[in-house]
Amino acid sequence: MPTSPPAPVLTIDGPSGSGKGTISRLVADHLGWRLLDSGALYRAVGYAAGMAGLDLSDAEAVTRCAETTKIQFRAGPDDGETRVIVNGHDATDELRTETAGAAASAIASVPSVRQALVALQLSFRKQPGLVADGRDMGTVIFPDARFKVFLTASAAERAKRRYKQLKEKGLSVTLASLQSEIEARDTRDASRAVAPLKPARDAVLVDTTGMGIEDVVAKVLTVVKP
Repeated sequence: MPTSPPAPVLTIDGPSGSGKGTISRLVADHLGWRLLDSGALYRAVGYAAGMAGLDLSDAEAVTRCAETTKIQFRAGPDDGETRVIVNGHDATDELRTETAGAAASAIASVPSVRQALVALQLSFRKQPGLVADGRDMGTVIFPDARFKVFLTASAAERAKRRYKQLKEKGLSVTLASLQSEIEARDTRDASRAVAPLKPARDAVLVDTTGMGIEDVVAKVLTVVKP
């Protein structure tokens, strides 16, 4: 019997603070496609490792954690923010902190952790389509994706965005420390041996510096041809 073609995929990669999460969610809503927030998976494992008191430099321990951590995505109330359930606990708010982001970046450099999460990420590819948000969606996880976008923005711009988000959540942060952390993460993500952060050769680059959300969404949607 003939097999049906795989569901179409739009990958949206880019550095921390480039707007991937917001843009991916809005584009997925517009298209009526499923959404994969790959960064949330790594943050969830980093969070679980921290709750278990693991040393994030212990590759064997964090790999076991990646293999056993139960991660679920649930629709938020009134179509709000998607909730991320980690080992039965709603960890959505904790996963948005800079601490969780740093933990995710640290364990993402461990090859065996990345391998443990590949199958989980691939399982999100279902009809009518998938918008995959991350750092290596177009280069490693879905290299055959028909549509690829790489979002970027200046470090200063990304720091301002994160500062505003975290302040709205009532968290105490400084703009200077956020920019320093973002620049350090950029260097770490771009220089790691496994799946370094870089645009896929066939990705459309979109610099979101100074752009409004609606303009970015419109630009990304032009990539998805009928």
